[in-house]
Amino acid sequence: MTYLVAQDLPAEPAGLRLRKLLDRPGILQIPGAYNGLVALQAREAQFEALYLSGAAMSASMGLPDLGILTIDDVCFFVRQVARAAQLPVVVDGDTGFGEALNVMHMVRAFEDAGAAAVQIEDQLLPKKCGHLNDKRLAAPNDMAAKIAAAARARRHLYIIARTDAADSEGLEGAIRRAQLYIDAGADAIFPEALGNAEAFRTFARTIKVPLLANMTEFGRTPFMTASEFEALGYKMIIWPVSALRMAAKAHGELFAGIRHDGGTHRLIDRMQTRSELYATIGYHQYEALDSSIITSVVPEGMPQTIAKR
Repeated sequence: MTYLVAQDLPAEPAGLRLRKLLDRPGILQIPGAYNGLVALQAREAQFEALYLSGAAMSASMGLPDLGILTIDDVCFFVRQVARAAQLPVVVDGDTGFGEALNVMHMVRAFEDAGAAAVQIEDQLLPKKCGHLNDKRLAAPNDMAAKIAAAARARRHLYIIARTDAADSEGLEGAIRRAQLYIDAGADAIFPEALGNAEAFRTFARTIKVPLLANMTEFGRTPFMTASEFEALGYKMIIWPVSALRMAAKAHGELFAGIRHDGGTHRLIDRMQTRSELYATIGYHQYEALDSSIITSVVPEGMPQTIAKR
């Protein structure tokens, strides 16, 4: 199915569509999608919302997740992911790209690009991944001012305040910050890098707005499933970098295979076929929109090498 014609486009703003998903019972599962193709694959798997991770965007550009990206960089990713899948996209806004006026500019830019929600964290630049050590935090009132600015600027954008304070200020400090951010206008809270189920449970007992859990691999949070997080009181769960990690591992194995074997012949069965790719991106539906294009016939399988006589 293609989404190029007007009648196929969602009539409601993305932020309102996300709110409707969150109004339903159960936890909303939100996988990370760092480009348009991944977004289409997530949609095929029947996910209803997507997450755009700063770490994944940065890594896909060959950069570390240290707050290097600009608002325009992020909008490039938002536009392609939102356009491709037409699903609500939760966007990592890092520290807001500056202070209150910068945050307001970010909110409007993200909305115009098609975002449904923005996540803003209470670190200082240069920021770090939430699961790393020695993160520097903004003063609570300074972060609250950013949240208030975001709430003032938005038309429909859903605002998620992330706190990284549990590591340095303890769970009670993180909860105090979360309540301050709610009072400033946050719609939901993202307590980052909690280390055990009891910490997640305690947070949920105290904070009464929707909560987002981050099930990133190789971090401080133990592996838990969506249903386990739901039982702890969480409304959203993200897997922010999982798709990129899988793809990057496959890229490394591909290039090692070509270097070792002189070709890809040992890896063909691990590849998406041409037909599968074209089905995912709606190749033939695009062709059908332009009568000047003759429908393509897709080669099936791989030609076999002719044995030398």
